[in-house]
Amino acid sequence: MHSPDIKRAYDKYITIKAYLYHPRMEERKYLTTWRRYIPVIRLHLKRSLTSEQSFKLNITDFESAGDRGKSGYTFNITMENGKVTNNISGSAVARDLYEALKTDDLIKAMLQDKAIKISVGKSFLLSIKTSHISAYKEV
Repeated sequence: MHSPDIKRAYDKYITIKAYLYHPRMEERKYLTTWRRYIPVIRLHLKRSLTSEQSFKLNITDFESAGDRGKSGYTFNITMENGKVTNNISGSAVARDLYEALKTDDLIKAMLQDKAIKISVGKSFLLSIKTSHISAYKEV
């Protein structure tokens, strides 16, 4: 014997609760971990102008932030002028790295006029490969 107003209020409560506790709200769980790596990434990004760079990540840093299970922590990010050009929506690890990169002013400046590929493989080796974007455009 509930009134329609109570039913509507309850339905709204359930909708809001589902939104607030949706699994996608767990995003950014790797952001703190990536922010600790920013100084090292900055250094390797600068060095990547002359040759491909790589360094080993500490797997326990990422496992303590969140267990990726069988999907693992591997990903590729390709960027041009600081904008991601491939789909990283399926990887929280990649999304959080990009978030950390784009909030660092020095890194943002380094990403301009460059094509950059950052990848992490199964061996937890982060690689950075940089090339300049040509200013010349065909008409």
